[in-house]
Amino acid sequence: MATAISRPVAGARRIVLAPARAGWRDREATFSWLMMALPLSFLLALVGYPFVYGIYLSLENRPVAQPGVFVGLQNFIADARDPVFWQVTRNTVVYTGVATVLKMLGGLALALVINQSFRTKNLIRAALLLPFIVPTVLSTVAWMWMLDPAFSVVNWLIVHAGLAERGPSWLGNPTLAMASIIVINTWRGLPFYAITLLAGLQTIPLDLYEAATIDGAGSWTRFRYVTLPLLKPTILIVTTFSVIFTFADFQLVYVLTHGGPANATNLFATYAFDIAMSGGQLGSGASVALAMLPILGLLIIGLTVYMRGRE
Repeated sequence: MATAISRPVAGARRIVLAPARAGWRDREATFSWLMMALPLSFLLALVGYPFVYGIYLSLENRPVAQPGVFVGLQNFIADARDPVFWQVTRNTVVYTGVATVLKMLGGLALALVINQSFRTKNLIRAALLLPFIVPTVLSTVAWMWMLDPAFSVVNWLIVHAGLAERGPSWLGNPTLAMASIIVINTWRGLPFYAITLLAGLQTIPLDLYEAATIDGAGSWTRFRYVTLPLLKPTILIVTTFSVIFTFADFQLVYVLTHGGPANATNLFATYAFDIAMSGGQLGSGASVALAMLPILGLLIIGLTVYMRGRE
């Protein structure tokens, strides 16, 4: 009889607890959506609205302080016929590609170095963040002074080292100007790469390195078959962010060269700003700014597919 009583009691407990658990899950999901509501609202207000309004502007002939006239895709057609637009496209792709590769190689090398145990590693890690935390405009003005034709510290070193009788015009020559902004962007982006990759390196279990060493693997073999495969997710994330930030770079280029000389360093962001603000054509400027989205999307998709395929 005791057994007959215990079964209904156990069954009753299951019937009572199941709705309680389901109710808790419902409450947890509701709480999660409530917590997400505020960030989503900020994203819609600060990102979604300007993006939609930019699309609206790109479909109009909209001079500054005048009502717009709907023209459809005429602004994009005009961009496609503009030789400067294609020069800007080439500049942006070269600038983004070269700077991203340099930041990846340099950041990975720095991360491997500061991941070692030595006496002043904490001080070096802190100093490594300085280029990243200094305001972009302030650091760019400092670089402008360093590359100035008359007062260039770099040219002074070149002349006094006997490498040349006079230093080159770093920002006046189209090739040197592009190389200069790439170097400065790399200098600013190295801390982001190095610190992020350092965090990824410290998640790799030491047992794997010990096992590889026991099997006779050298330093290069351990890096190739242990470090690099386990670091690929971090590399994918940091490279994606770097491509987005570099592709849409504005402050560094605008302060340093204003897109010159002869549009040699004009990027999508600076060219769109010049058309919209200096030229007073808001619709044409918005169309140039939106033209970077398909190219940026293809770059990110290609990078993701490549990294996934390697995995």
